Amino acid sequence: MSCLKCRPRSSSASVSEDSRMPWRPFVAGSAALASLLSLASCREIKKLDDFAALRQEYFIGFLKLNPVTSTYLGGDGVSPELAVTLRRLKDYSTIGRRDETEFYRAVQAKLAALDPAKLSPADGVDYRVMQAQIRFLLHQSLDRKYYQRSLDTYVVEPFRAVDWQIQQMTDLGGGNYGTEEEWMALVERVGRIPSYLETSLKNIREGISMGNFPDHRMVETDGIRGAESNAAYFREKLRDQVRIYLSKQTYRDRISGAISTVSLAAGVAYGDFARSLREIFLEAGKAPFRKPYRADRYAVGEAEYDWALANNLRFDRHASELYDYGEKQVAETQTLMAATARTIAERRGLKLSWTDAASSRASVRRILDLLSQDYPKSDGEMFTAFREKAFKLVAYAREKGMFDLPADYRLDIMETPAVLRESVEASYYPAPPFKKTGIGRFYLTPTEGDVGRLKENNFHAMADLCAHEGFPGHDWYYQFLRTRHTAVSPIRWLTPGAVEDSSSMWEDSPAAEGWALYAEALMAEPQPGSPDGFYTPEEHLYQLQGQLLRDARIPLDTGLHTGRLSFDQAVDYYTENVDFLPGACRAPAADDIRRASCDTARRAIYRYSKWPTQAVTYHLGKAAILELREAYHKSRGDKFSGKQFHERFLSQGTIPPGYFHDLILLERDR
Repeated sequence: MSCLKCRPRSSSASVSEDSRMPWRPFVAGSAALASLLSLASCREIKKLDDFAALRQEYFIGFLKLNPVTSTYLGGDGVSPELAVTLRRLKDYSTIGRRDETEFYRAVQAKLAALDPAKLSPADGVDYRVMQAQIRFLLHQSLDRKYYQRSLDTYVVEPFRAVDWQIQQMTDLGGGNYGTEEEWMALVERVGRIPSYLETSLKNIREGISMGNFPDHRMVETDGIRGAESNAAYFREKLRDQVRIYLSKQTYRDRISGAISTVSLAAGVAYGDFARSLREIFLEAGKAPFRKPYRADRYAVGEAEYDWALANNLRFDRHASELYDYGEKQVAETQTLMAATARTIAERRGLKLSWTDAASSRASVRRILDLLSQDYPKSDGEMFTAFREKAFKLVAYAREKGMFDLPADYRLDIMETPAVLRESVEASYYPAPPFKKTGIGRFYLTPTEGDVGRLKENNFHAMADLCAHEGFPGHDWYYQFLRTRHTAVSPIRWLTPGAVEDSSSMWEDSPAAEGWALYAEALMAEPQPGSPDGFYTPEEHLYQLQGQLLRDARIPLDTGLHTGRLSFDQAVDYYTENVDFLPGACRAPAADDIRRASCDTARRAIYRYSKWPTQAVTYHLGKAAILELREAYHKSRGDKFSGKQFHERFLSQGTIPPGYFHDLILLERDR
């Protein structure tokens, strides 16, 4: 997604045939080969081609069934037959779900008929990835019937589809974007929103009748408030946005009129959707919730959580042992923070107590409070400072030769779109890998002048966040992959369930989020001429706090979804163990910092409550990378190159490291 105030960007007027993905022609030649080879040879070739053809059939079929994901990935850059997805939204109707089930079951049966032992190591990985994806999709629809309660998905998908689509439009120069055909595709897609929301509401009502409905927090936040936010966007902002992008085109009036008509209807539909949710869930259409809907309904349970760890994320761990493991990691990182904070205190001539764990945590909080006083006084100053820090991170990596960075590499930091601000402080959305148009965006949520949140984003805290969301974290991760997209199997880009909401499989998260957390720590490692790495001691303290947050997510997420922690207990755990502010939510108005901590904690716990397993992928993904790096270093000896290892890792695509750990070691001498 992009900020609503930002224009779409592209580097060329169209996508050439050369930029399309090569897999389609690769698998299309089996019939021609058959006429040239002996029957015995043909049989061997066919075994290989069967899987390649099936993989391509699945990839194209998946994107047809999931048009918003297709837009996110730039699917129309793969094949002309996917251009139609730009005009559609996902079909959640009974017929649409039936067709989807039949397709996945057919692919599943074809996979079962193949012998994976005869595939290459890389194809063997893809085979297992496809199996896991299809198991998840069928389990989610048939067993969990998640379509009955996926309220956040229903509300946010159309907005994301439109936002990503605009972002990828052709740059015509002079501030003008989008060919007439591109805009007409958008008109058709927006025109589908009213019927899409009607189907969504029907599914929610079906779930209510079966006792399978969303948690009240999702209803209020993503459902009602999200729908109302989207109503305003489609009634007003989209129309104005389009007029800016169409300032000089000859078809401006025609497209503007068409957009105005369909976007107004979409806005009305979103408003009606929000009102329907109020009538269904709230007493007299306003708080409080009706009695049947007041209980917490977010926990998936231990069995479901363990299934997701194994199938979706390829982690051989269990929720019960992860909770205890996470608490140990929290304690270890808190000790590291205390040591760093003590160094800062001594340098500044501060006399604080470090005699035991409790006094050390209190002293760490004192140092954090002191550093938070050095904060930007406005959102404008905050964004400027973040951009400057991002520039310095890139310059440092160039100087130290840490990565082979293109000369034109750059990083954009944009305001988070309004519809995402309830659950996102900062995030990254990559450019579509299969198209040349579009650019990755590092989103930062404005504080709207909130002093507490400005202090959270103080000048010492910026480096770590930039390293995670920007460089060498997410932005570099996806930019690197994008330049090598033809070498990465297409199915490794897929995001089954949804790109990022409660319907997601999160298969991409161990690698992508694990890398981003690893990138934070990487910038603290010694480099020639910089024995302490990039960070100042003050910045290193915040880097460790970022690590602590990801450690704490393990007991928080497993606790929430297995019943070991209630929602409020999780909030208290967060403020006490991550922010070192015990009881911050019991007296949040006491000061700006406690109020901001409480607000951040509640938004974080809400996110974990609706995204089971995603929160643990950061720490566990990073741990998998470090384990793999150690094994790779051991196998290479004095020939080990960190730069080479990073390129090997990044080249595997957005699938859990558990799939390719052995493959990277096998290919170490290539």
